[in-house]
Amino acid sequence: MTSDERAAAKGDPTPLGFERHDHDQCVAQALSAAESRCAQQGLRLTPVRRKVLELLLQEHRALGAYAILDLLRDAGFGSQPPVAYRALEFLSEHGFVHKIERLNAFVACAHPGEHHSPAFMICRLCDAVAEAQSAPAKGALGDAARAAGFQIEKTVVEAEGVCPGCSDKAPA
Repeated sequence: MTSDERAAAKGDPTPLGFERHDHDQCVAQALSAAESRCAQQGLRLTPVRRKVLELLLQEHRALGAYAILDLLRDAGFGSQPPVAYRALEFLSEHGFVHKIERLNAFVACAHPGEHHSPAFMICRLCDAVAEAQSAPAKGALGDAARAAGFQIEKTVVEAEGVCPGCSDKAPA
């Protein structure tokens, strides 16, 4: 179990995506886990879907559908928008990727296969995205929802700021 997995298991809110790590191993482990999960659940991880997931894992930042489409074309895959959109829909539906609403882009999930409420920290300078665990139903939003008799089913928490790698580049 990696330090990130141990932290997640403990409920540690430490974000994934901004710390230094063995990136090649990170991508390889995530792809292997996705392949295993798909095999166990009878899901079809087609070559295009696998490549889209790989591209998002390699980037550690959010990519829009057209950027993904360009990368797919460069890798020898189809160049029609439905190719990227269908792959993203599958990956999102099965929890392998998340949509970053603010950027209208997608990022690989740091906790695939787990039911969780992610919070995203988006660097405004480099578009890097880190995912942390969130519990909005337990905080002020949850209090407001309960007071209104509303049951929260899904939340999207996105914060914009400056990542550690860009902090020295940000104007004071």
